[in-house]
Amino acid sequence: MIKVNNLTKKFGEHISLDNINCEFKKNDYIALMGANGAGKTTLIRSILGYYHPDNGGVLINGLDPIKERVKVLENISFVPQLPPPIKLSISELMQYVSVGANVDKQKIIHYANEMKLDIKTNMNKSFFKLSGGMKQKLLIAISLAKQNNIIIYDEPTANLDPKARDDFYRLLKQNEDEKVLLFVTHRLEEVEQIVNRQIYMDLGKIVSDEVIS
Repeated sequence: MIKVNNLTKKFGEHISLDNINCEFKKNDYIALMGANGAGKTTLIRSILGYYHPDNGGVLINGLDPIKERVKVLENISFVPQLPPPIKLSISELMQYVSVGANVDKQKIIHYANEMKLDIKTNMNKSFFKLSGGMKQKLLIAISLAKQNNIIIYDEPTANLDPKARDDFYRLLKQNEDEKVLLFVTHRLEEVEQIVNRQIYMDLGKIVSDEVIS
């Protein structure tokens, strides 16, 4: 599903990704770990087509995420560590996602309820003005409602309380078949019941890639 081939990305003289090679296939549930500055975020942004590589490249289901970005992003759900500064109301955001990504709004409401987010009484509230936890719950609900076969979470539980974290992982366990599920995380203990592969990065390289039972 995701093939990274000889990927190098530089920012000035700094090498953020140093000739990375890896492949993520269906039913790979990956914890991507490493210290700050290891290259994890650069790898994710390269997969999403945000960055042009200096060498090598990425293919998503055989497609180039830069040249065919719209088509590639139709098949990926991504929840960033820091929610984007969206000025739309919840209702407007749901409408935008429904039309733009062909997502059933009732599915968003369903997963929001599962995350204990009272969405119906907050429909007219600006996403921007929601608490960090509410923003994260809504973005998670949207990511699950899209029902994509590639889901990427960058520190998804950073703004969630322990109960919401439990709800999040329960929903993932219910929806993990036939997917690539990629976590950027510093909390291996949280995801170790879900992941079957652990990748460690350091100084722009993959230093360990371990399949676990």
